[in-house]
Amino acid sequence: MGEVRKLQKKLRQIGNLEIQISLTPEERFKISRKAELRSRLAELQLQLSGPEQTLGIVGDGKKEKMKRQVVDAPEALPSQMPPASKILKGEEQSKAKATPAARQRETGKGAKISRQEDRTEPAKVSDHDRDVSGGCSDFDTEPQLRQKEAEFASLKSSWEKAKFRLRLLEGHNDIVTCVVAVDNLVVSGSRDTTVKVWHVPTATEQKNLGGHSGGVTCLSAPPPEYCKRLARSLSLSDKERFILSGSADCNVKIWALSIGQCVKSLYTFNVVTALCFVPEGDGYIITGSDGGKVQAWSWHTFENCQSINAHQEAVTSIQTQGPLVFSGAAEGGVSVWENRCSDRDPLRLLHHWGEEVTGCGGGSGGRLTLSPRGDRAFLAYGRAWLKILHWRTGTSSKLTNHNSITGITDCVHQTGGLLIGSCYDLANGESSLNLFSLPQCRYLASLTWPDAPRILCFAAWTTGSGDHRWVTGGRDLIVWEQLPSSGKQRGDVTAKRDSRLESCFLESEGDTEDDEETDDYEDDDDDDDDDDNDEAKDSRSDGAKDVESGSWFRCVLQ
Repeated sequence: MGEVRKLQKKLRQIGNLEIQISLTPEERFKISRKAELRSRLAELQLQLSGPEQTLGIVGDGKKEKMKRQVVDAPEALPSQMPPASKILKGEEQSKAKATPAARQRETGKGAKISRQEDRTEPAKVSDHDRDVSGGCSDFDTEPQLRQKEAEFASLKSSWEKAKFRLRLLEGHNDIVTCVVAVDNLVVSGSRDTTVKVWHVPTATEQKNLGGHSGGVTCLSAPPPEYCKRLARSLSLSDKERFILSGSADCNVKIWALSIGQCVKSLYTFNVVTALCFVPEGDGYIITGSDGGKVQAWSWHTFENCQSINAHQEAVTSIQTQGPLVFSGAAEGGVSVWENRCSDRDPLRLLHHWGEEVTGCGGGSGGRLTLSPRGDRAFLAYGRAWLKILHWRTGTSSKLTNHNSITGITDCVHQTGGLLIGSCYDLANGESSLNLFSLPQCRYLASLTWPDAPRILCFAAWTTGSGDHRWVTGGRDLIVWEQLPSSGKQRGDVTAKRDSRLESCFLESEGDTEDDEETDDYEDDDDDDDDDDNDEAKDSRSDGAKDVESGSWFRCVLQ
């Protein structure tokens, strides 16, 4: 087991080295040994546990190369009923079968929720945004349980048949660190210091926005109503859309997409590592820095409203949910803020949970990404699992996202009743997107294709016909277009089922030992082999480097 642990750690270090900007000859040599180390690890795992169970492939199972050229295809018609449209089919049928009295109660409930939304109180999430921790209530009757199971089975079946066409967007010269979707456009930011605007239907580059002198670390898109206010002040069209970009050069730039120009630049005096737009009141830009500072900027005056030393290490993710702002940092801490829509000090701290609660500290990833939903926040921290933080009570649970501790989860996202976690296996280089149902967090399927790259960032939206469109970034920038399941066009993505993920349930924090996982990355100091001792020394020195600057996030700032 000592050699297995050593190989796993070396592969994790190689994964960090591969996404750095510059490499020494020694580091290049280490990367060149990746295939050799993976082969040796596979042999040892086979000896220890026997032949691995292969994943069940849904569909034709043929491995096709991703189509690099652009193939024009019409939009899916609503009558073709793509898988995205089938997701709510079971729910709609169950509503249609409901009794008139039940429908009346449902209508009354909806009216009540609507009235509650009209009188939103600060720091509170409306009832329709509140989430439940499981899919089945303790008070569900047996028929209700059977109905929910039938709906889940229908949802799972639809994703087993899901087909996507992949389009490669070529133009960046370095790693794509962030992506966002605006109307029919995809906007990407890269470590090459540029922001690019892409037209999705034709998969072509529309604009190259140059102006940052450091790597672009984050993007955000203000809603149309806030864009209209700024457009009028600049004598631009009311339909103008703007994009915010943060960079290692300490600037936040505001870009007008139609003209491809920077209309405003905010100097923050700190490396900008995360940002989001808060559509409350006059609007606010919330930024996070590499030193752990959270800052608020007025969208009306573009002046700094507040600066808070909120975290011990770099802020790596900022998200908003109504009047709430969530910030996550490299040390594993998560803070929840209330936006009071004031000219000075608009953010008030509601909760702060450290790594001892989130369970995300002490790792070599150093990059926490989060996605809030009601009373829960889903966290990814470069491990084989996702953490679910109940931010009001300070409790957490673990959701398995990979069947091996060599798995890495770089990002987590929610869209259309789905929880999506990226997954990269250091041992064999395989990459996939794992899909879970919400709010139950039950495993649905894994989507992958041959030679899929490591996915570092993700964005999603739906078309007018209900189809899913996603964009993933990393070494490659790829647009996923959902195809009608009934059509003859063959997809580029394979849907797989991993029975080991399907059998995993949510675990409370007390049910697992995180120390057991972290121990797997420690070196065996008792190895008597001279070569292994030399490698162990290299691993220890590399481990120190990982703590200081080896994480994906710090690589972006180089």
